[in-house]
Formats: sequence, C-alpha cells, structure tokens
Amino acid sequence: MERTQPILAGVVTALVGFASSFTVVLAGLRAVGADERQAASGLMALCVAVGAVSIVLGLRYRMPIAIAWSTPGAALLLTAGGRFAEAVGAFIVCGLLFMAAGLIPWLGRAIAAIPGPIAAAMLAGVLLKLCLAPVQAMLDVPYLAGPVILVWALLYRFARTWAVPGALAAAAVVIAIAYSPGDLSLVPVVEITPPAFSLSAVAGIGVPLFLVTMAAQNVPGMAVLSGYGYRPPLRGVLLATGAASALGAPFGGHAINLAAITAALAASPEAAPDPSRRWIASVTAGVSMIGLGLLSSAAAALVLLSPPVLVTAVAGLALFGALGSALSSAFTEAHGREGAVVTFAVTASGVSWLGVGSAFWGLVAGGLMHLLLRRAQAAGLPSTLPTDSR
Repeated sequence: MERTQPILAGVVTALVGFASSFTVVLAGLRAVGADERQAASGLMALCVAVGAVSIVLGLRYRMPIAIAWSTPGAALLLTAGGRFAEAVGAFIVCGLLFMAAGLIPWLGRAIAAIPGPIAAAMLAGVLLKLCLAPVQAMLDVPYLAGPVILVWALLYRFARTWAVPGALAAAAVVIAIAYSPGDLSLVPVVEITPPAFSLSAVAGIGVPLFLVTMAAQNVPGMAVLSGYGYRPPLRGVLLATGAASALGAPFGGHAINLAAITAALAASPEAAPDPSRRWIASVTAGVSMIGLGLLSSAAAALVLLSPPVLVTAVAGLALFGALGSALSSAFTEAHGREGAVVTFAVTASGVSWLGVGSAFWGLVAGGLMHLLLRRAQAAGLPSTLPTDSR
C-alpha cells in the first residue's frame, strides 16, 4: 500500500484542484468575453498546462511541486469585462511577467527567508475553512455528506491510507444515486483565439492578474512547500509556469502557478511517509489533470451535479492530517510563536484587500510581527505575548 499511497494522493490532488474551482474559471473567462466554446477550451488548456508543468518540475527536481490554475486570477476576471481577444493578449503579457520575475534573484531569496513557524501558520489558516466544510455539509446536505463522512471515518480507523479515496468513491456513488448525469460529451473543445494587445487590457487585466497570482498563489505556495521542508528554485518554477501560461493563452487559459491549498495534499506525510517519494504525488496529479482536461466537458457536467459544499467537504476530509501537522509546526516551539499566531489569525479570517487574499496578508502581518519582536529582543525588551497566569 505504501507504494501506491503517493499515486492515490496525486489523483486526489488533481480531483480536488479541478472540482473545487473550475466553475470560477469558466465564469471568469465568460466575464472577459469568451463564448461557451472559448471558455471550455480555456479550461482544457489550463488542465493540460497544469499537468505538463507538474510532471516536468516533479521529474526535474524530485519534489512535490503541485501546480494549479490561478483561482484568485479567475475571480479577478469576473470584474474585468472587455473583448476576449484583448484578454488573451493580457494573459500572454501576464505569462511573460512571470518569466521576468523568475530572473530576479532577490525575490527567491525573500521567499526562502520566510520563517518556518510563520509558513506553517499560514498553511493552517488556509486549511481551516476547508476542514470545517464537512461540518457545514452535514448541515446543508446530510443525506449526501453523511455516508461520505461515515465511509471516511471507518476507513480512517481500519485502513487509513484508503480513507480519502474511499470518501471520493462514496461521494461519486451518492451523486450517481441522487442525480441523473444525462448525456455527457467526451470530446474536448479546442478553440484558438488570436490575441489582440491594448494598453487598457494589459493595465486592467494582465498586470493585476500577475500581481494577484504572485501574491495569493506563488508566495503562499512556496511557503507551503517550505513548511514541509521543500525549497524548489523559484526561478525554474516561474519560468516554467510563465512559459506555459503564455503558450496556453491563445487557447483561452488565463494563468497557472504554484498550488497553495492542494500543494499540501501532495507534500504532506499523508501523500507518503518518506519525503523523498512525495514527488510521485505531484507527477501523478499532473497526469490526472491532463486526463481531466481531455475529459473536462464530461467531468464538469458530473461535478456540477453535486452541491459545491459536498466537493469542498471531501477536500476538507483529505486535509485533516495536513491541518494537524501545520498547527503542530506553527505552535510547538515558543520562539516565533507570536508571529505565527498573528499569521494564523489573519489568514483564517478570510479577509481580502486590494484583490489579494488573506494568505498573503497573513504572511505580511506575521512577518512584521516577527521583525518587530526580533528588534525588541535585540533591545532587551519583553518579546513574548502575555500568558494567563490564573
């Protein structure tokens, strides 16, 4: 079973990554002028780009470097509007900006300098909401969530490595019983849109897409990997994701990047006890994502049958172990705990400012707290949070 564990983790990573946000991608592409075929083509292009880069980077660096499409970027598109050809041109510019960022050495050094407890606290804050989803699902759709959670709990007790795959299988069964899938198309949609370049689209879509993706995906993604002891070269990651984003843009894809949430599925001990074998999970996730892309029209129809909360609940069950590990890493050591607490609180709050999500602001707030207390310690002042002595 230990041999197949990273493979199963990779399949789960791809399914969760696809199912949890593909509807946001389709809505974002439609908002910037894509028709139905162009949007479907964009979803397929993103799946193939994500899969190809996951495979290449995993084999190249032997690390679980999970890749995803930019969900915050897709959400940004919902408010953009405009002509799709100009949006495609902006997507290409965004990809080129990723590549340019990969050539700036100080950026990689800054990300690598993030303290371990703060990185772990950021991850815990990101995972918390997802891990609460099974509770919400039991309130919203108990007849669907109940069997899934029961299967997960029993397998977790008697065959732990099969718990998450079993929960996914149970979810598929209850969806098939509760809903009728109807006719599903198995033919992938490929639509090429010649790009058009305009200053308004580059300024309104391309640059914000780059900034949001870097802040809300790539920076937290590197922090997640760092929290599990992996430090892939940021230059290689940005060059690969930037090139794939630019190449996928004429097919409708907006941007790909390091995964943040689903990165934990491939990089955590749940993927494999041996850290040196977890790269198999990200490579398997890449292969699975390409498969989902080729069958994206049918997969989208099946997933759409399920209430979104049920899909999120399965993701939460899969991430319980990762949440426990992140909390332990963040708060076990007294040194640096204050910055970790601030990071966790801001990240878990879910606040968004300037179009950037709470994971980035959690890192900023925790980092500032860490620097403040380090300066206080150097000056001989108290540098710990007060404790209740009752």
